[in-house]
Amino acid sequence: MDTNETDTVQGLNQAQLQAWMRFVAVVELVPGLLDSQLQRDSDLSHFEYYVLAMLSEAPNQTLQMTGLSSMTNSSLPRLSHVVRRLEERGLVQRSPCPTDRRATNASLTAEGWAVVQEAAPGHIRTVRENVIDPLTDEQVAQLNAISNQLLQKLDPTNRLNSGAPEGA
Repeated sequence: MDTNETDTVQGLNQAQLQAWMRFVAVVELVPGLLDSQLQRDSDLSHFEYYVLAMLSEAPNQTLQMTGLSSMTNSSLPRLSHVVRRLEERGLVQRSPCPTDRRATNASLTAEGWAVVQEAAPGHIRTVRENVIDPLTDEQVAQLNAISNQLLQKLDPTNRLNSGAPEGA
C-alpha cells in the first residue's frame, strides 16, 4: 500500500469511533448468542438453522445449491458440507435439478420442516429478548433504516435481503 493512500484516509472522530466500536461488539456478540441458544434447544448451529429456514421459505421448500449459497452468503464448499450433515440427519435431501443437469437442488424433508417449526419459537424469543425488546418502536424503525442503508452498500444485488418482507 502506498503511504500517500493512508495519508488521505480520514480518521474517525470520537462519536464515529464509539459508534463503530459498539457496532462491532454487537456484530461479535449476536452470532454466539444465537448459536448457543440453537445448539442448546435444537442441536443446530445458527448457520444450519438459517439454511433450513431459507429452504422452508422457498417454493416447494427447494432451492438450487448455488442460489442457497448466495442467499446464505456462504461458499458452495461450506454450504455443501453443512447440507451433507443436514442430509445425514434426515433434515435435507439433495437431488439433481430437473431443469439444469449441472445443478443440484436441496429440499427440506418433512423431518427438516418439523425441526424448523420446533426451533423457530426459541430462536424468535432469543432475538426478541436480546435485540428487539430492548429497543423502542422508534429505535426498531431506525435499526431497520440503518441496516437497509448499510445493505444497499454491502449487498447491492439484494441477495441476502431478498426474502425480507416488503417494508422490512
